[in-house]
Amino acid sequence: MEKVFLITGASTGIGAATAKMAAAEGWKVVLAARTTSRIEALANEIGADKAFAVTCDVSDWTAQQRMIQLALERFGRLDAVFANAGFSKGSPFYGGTDKPDEWRDMVLTNVYGSAATARLTLPELVKTRGHFLITGSVVGRITSIRNLYSATKWAVTGIAQAVRNEMVGTGIRVTLIEPGVVDTPFWGPVPKPGTPELKPEDIASGVMYALNQPEHVDVNQILIRPTGQPH
Repeated sequence: MEKVFLITGASTGIGAATAKMAAAEGWKVVLAARTTSRIEALANEIGADKAFAVTCDVSDWTAQQRMIQLALERFGRLDAVFANAGFSKGSPFYGGTDKPDEWRDMVLTNVYGSAATARLTLPELVKTRGHFLITGSVVGRITSIRNLYSATKWAVTGIAQAVRNEMVGTGIRVTLIEPGVVDTPFWGPVPKPGTPELKPEDIASGVMYALNQPEHVDVNQILIRPTGQPH
């Protein structure tokens, strides 16, 4: 039976690169993101027989429930889930303009959204002895960016560790993916640090490495920096 891989934040960057790579290796992929046009275009590019697009804002619990329901209706199972959705606005703790709505949205997407993805998909992954992956960051283990985004990625590190601990004995594998600087649309108006950069495909390769290990091998963390990134 062909395996099914659900990816949030699949419209661009790491999520899209992972979806393409997984589909090329024979996975069925469920593409979830807020921007319908982008995930539908990606699904068409991959092929309707391999890819299914679901519009979902991960900060909305009900939307995530619908995402999982539609994925199961389409493909019947979940073998891997990549909680990849997240964004940064770079708001500092001191100086500049207060941006409370921006902070709230970032915490709801990066922390609450990732936790909700875990909570809602783990029951399905237990059935298949599947694999849960989640996107953290280099700044989820060091504080080189002194803002709330870094704090949300520290929280994601904690989520990954907690999920791994809870799922002992179920056969589920848990992998925290921690990218350094990657050249993706993620940055938007946030200035890049001016260091060397990875490509989204570099991170996707790390995801596939973890997925492709034997069932008894659980790659817990993959920290990937571009050569020469100082922090």
